[in-house]
Amino acid sequence: MKKIISVIGTRPNFIKIAPLCREFDKYKDKILHLLCHTGQHFDEKMSKVFFEDLGMPDPDFHLGIKGGTHAEQTARIMIAFEEVLSHEKPDMIIVVGDVNSTMACTLAAVKLHIPVAHVESGLRSGDRKMPEEINRIVTDAIADILFVTEKSGLENLKREGIPDQKVFFAGNIMIDSLVYFESKIKQRDPLQSLGLKQGDYFLVTFHRPSNVDHKQPLADLIGLLNEISFFKKVVFPIHPRTRRNIIEFGLSYMVSKNVFLADPFGYIEFQALIRDSFMIITDSGGIQEETTFLGVPCVTLRDNTERPVTVETGTNYLCGSNLHAVKELVLKIQDGQMKKGKIPELWDGHTAERIVQSILIFLGA
Repeated sequence: MKKIISVIGTRPNFIKIAPLCREFDKYKDKILHLLCHTGQHFDEKMSKVFFEDLGMPDPDFHLGIKGGTHAEQTARIMIAFEEVLSHEKPDMIIVVGDVNSTMACTLAAVKLHIPVAHVESGLRSGDRKMPEEINRIVTDAIADILFVTEKSGLENLKREGIPDQKVFFAGNIMIDSLVYFESKIKQRDPLQSLGLKQGDYFLVTFHRPSNVDHKQPLADLIGLLNEISFFKKVVFPIHPRTRRNIIEFGLSYMVSKNVFLADPFGYIEFQALIRDSFMIITDSGGIQEETTFLGVPCVTLRDNTERPVTVETGTNYLCGSNLHAVKELVLKIQDGQMKKGKIPELWDGHTAERIVQSILIFLGA
């Protein structure tokens, strides 16, 4: 019996780990699979509701690390997770994505000579000012087995000197969740309660510090949302930090009545909102992938993306911080000038199966 601990800390992590939980359940005679929640997303709306929606088991360990600077959070996670590792002595840990929990737990495990599998390896934006980029680079440099979502990841890891035998093109595990919950998403209809109609609203999400942690960029974003709300209503499920900043910066008066500031939605409801929206405007990484799979136009307010396949093959447009360009793009898409995307290779709902089979071989289980 081999023991594996999977690390979760933020909502995107939950979406990626849930398929692995289901797949490892098929091998209970070989694998004891445990969950460790670092607590990085500690707001109930950002955490508990996702556990319930995704049908995930309660974490076996909860580190309770809340807030702090990047250094403080990383250090406290490392200290707390090291205690779990020393007591449990797992045969492997699995980390996903690019958050502080990912890097911190990888560092703690590697220093104790515990193998690390990194799911969603090789993604690079080329922008080292992004904390996530540093987390990706460090994690990939020291992990033992790396699972890649798109071919750009294979190229990035080769360029960084990662041995080929460590790297596996497994596909996109976020799509596993979309495929698994497809029928539930189809049955969910949140529009009536919001007073909306299919295709008659923009769905927007912003959480990156460069967009929401300073008064002028946040005010400019609100101005953009007000402008596009003349065409269609805007639904803005708002991150707790962003809501707090709007209040503290004294910007509440700017928000148009056609811009609906909603609390964060659960996974199923949010996917239903993406499916029925006219367009997504975001600075998120994962949403670029979900919209590409669902065939929904996505406008990303960033200068770069670590997921280039969503632009090259999918339905994603990069607009940088040029809000005028965003408005022009909205007008073009309203006129029917939208590119037709296609689903990238191995985004097929079977990524967890490929990952677990590779891990079983790696561990000799």
